[in-house]
Amino acid sequence: MAFIRPFKPEDTEAAKHICRATLPPSLTSSPAAVRMAPYLWTLQFTTLSPSTCLVLDDGTGTAVGYVIGTPDVFAFAASYPRYVTEVLQSPQGLEDVPPPAQLETQVPWALDGGVNPECLAQMAYSVDWLVLEGVEGKRELVEGWRAMLHIDLLEGWQGKGWGGKMIGEFVERVKASGGDFGRGIQLGVAGENRKVVGFYEKVGFRVYPGGEKEGNVWMVRDL
Repeated sequence: MAFIRPFKPEDTEAAKHICRATLPPSLTSSPAAVRMAPYLWTLQFTTLSPSTCLVLDDGTGTAVGYVIGTPDVFAFAASYPRYVTEVLQSPQGLEDVPPPAQLETQVPWALDGGVNPECLAQMAYSVDWLVLEGVEGKRELVEGWRAMLHIDLLEGWQGKGWGGKMIGEFVERVKASGGDFGRGIQLGVAGENRKVVGFYEKVGFRVYPGGEKEGNVWMVRDL
């Protein structure tokens, strides 16, 4: 029987698979993006904030979904150099995410009608570009709602009530963390995945204006 449990280091490969298997079409069309994706949206949380990372175990020890995040994006950002050293600069990390040529100027997201691998690499190495900075209003968002959440479930486990339960447990861990979560939790929804906005609204989130400037949806939940 499936159950929710804390993330363990042994879940890392499963978490990478979950991230890759649930990417939007704009990223799955790029082999480089598929390869790099877990290094942008998964592994830094499981490395730097494991106490607020949970998985859905299918009952056999295999993770088939996760809810991951951090109680305080600014504390998370301060510890990010450890992620660069331990994960991005590991042999596997260097193979999957070639270090960007420079981190002084962010290159465009899009390239030749697809995603720009150099931009992805820059974001993996720069926590400011990845989490803290962006279009007008982004800084106010992260300063107000300092906790951050990502949730992904493999297709066969979606629509069965697990998502809401996992977010509920994540919320309790954020509250108990002792971190400065400000007003609560924020997350981003890819513009091409707007169908999930209704799900997040059912579990207490609301749309926060500004995300449309980058083609996405920002959402917050007060705690």
